[in-house]
Amino acid sequence: MSLGMHFAITDKDRRKLLDMEGDDEGISEYVHEVIEERDDDYNVAADKAWDAIHRSLTDGRLGFDNGASPLNLAVLGGKLLTSGEDEIVVLVDKDQAPAVAAALMAVTEPSLRTGYERIDAADYPAFGDEDFDYTWENFVHLTDFWRQAAASKRHVIFTA
Repeated sequence: MSLGMHFAITDKDRRKLLDMEGDDEGISEYVHEVIEERDDDYNVAADKAWDAIHRSLTDGRLGFDNGASPLNLAVLGGKLLTSGEDEIVVLVDKDQAPAVAAALMAVTEPSLRTGYERIDAADYPAFGDEDFDYTWENFVHLTDFWRQAAASKRHVIFTA
């Protein structure tokens, strides 16, 4: 499984990425050589916890179109900019960020645990108490990130 990262991006970045939609290589290059190289606080690593976070906030499955908005937008529910074969890049527009941030702030550890329990352990080998603790820790950082992105009126991309 790949490592997941969220980046809060500018209007210019959004336009550039949308202009390259369908060009997986170009999008990947822009993300890695421009966005990832910035020395700012507009990013958060979800490491491998992104998978369990998405599953816990939706219906227990890993998919681009599962779950209900706005919680499904926190990881995989935005606009898929790449084919998803080699690298995933998903975009959420800045007008949706406040709703995502508010929804995430309402999630408690017990409610995330309830979502986590919906995951089919046969489909997610890391399932267990230790993985949930890791998931919760990363979730807390992700919530802070979305709050900052919303306050800064920035778009968000998720990459994995």
